[in-house]
Amino acid sequence: MRAWILFSALRLGLFAVLFGVLYALTASTWPSFAWLIAALGAAVLAFCISYIFFGPLRERVALEIVDARAGKARPAASGPSDEDVEDSVDR
Repeated sequence: MRAWILFSALRLGLFAVLFGVLYALTASTWPSFAWLIAALGAAVLAFCISYIFFGPLRERVALEIVDARAGKARPAASGPSDEDVEDSVDR
């Protein structure tokens, strides 16, 4: 599984769980603003938790992005590469 899919799923799941807990805690106290308080609180808490505990996974995501930008993650081409064609014409 690609690291960014796992990282995104963990962060979204963490946000959803925290949102549900915070909404349940604030729904009886502030019924009209419970969703806003829960969303803001869940976003801040999910960010802090993922920043502290998901560091190795975040580094794997960053390395995958670097590799993709460098061209290491390209799928294999079915025909000759552009460099091979240019080299054969030069000869």
